[in-house]
Amino acid sequence: MTMYEKDPDPGAHRTHLSAAGLRARGWTAGMIRRLLGEPDLRRENPCFRTAPQTRLYRVERVEAAERSEEFKAVAAVAARRSAAVREAVSRRRREVLARIAAEPIDVPVLTAERLTALAAEHRDHLGEPPGDSLDRWKVDWLRRRLTRYDDLLDELSSGRAGRVAAEQLLRRRIYTAIAQAYPNLAQECERRMREQEHGPSPG
Repeated sequence: MTMYEKDPDPGAHRTHLSAAGLRARGWTAGMIRRLLGEPDLRRENPCFRTAPQTRLYRVERVEAAERSEEFKAVAAVAARRSAAVREAVSRRRREVLARIAAEPIDVPVLTAERLTALAAEHRDHLGEPPGDSLDRWKVDWLRRRLTRYDDLLDELSSGRAGRVAAEQLLRRRIYTAIAQAYPNLAQECERRMREQEHGPSPG
């Protein structure tokens, strides 16, 4: 069973619309309840038998409602409300990114010997075998010293407003700051930034 019912003639137009089909036409749940009321048909969910039944509405009734002045008025209010919500989300996203961009990143500055010792200790604590280079563990140790910026991110971006973009910006700024404080770790920082933005390299 599809999301809408069809006439027996395969070439015929759809005869019923589901709630999802109505949403694609600009209807909200409130508009469906107010202007259409009870569905004309109910069918079992085609994918999950235990899911709520699919509600179907006759196309003729939907189109008649869409021609009414009440629908036009309610749709206009819904569109304005949706635009206001999008603008609020966009504004919050800009505010979060601006705050993340302005926050100073204070990387602890250590001697090469001290950072090497701490990186080796960090690697051993995680149970990883010794490798040819400690650069990975040096960057990882430094990154873990900067987790307070993750708390700032949680504070700023409650909800989804710009969360992904804010995380990417924060990580980029942190790795850039580490590379500036320790130029010999720049290559490892660049690798991590590429990996976070594009995924691990194959092989």
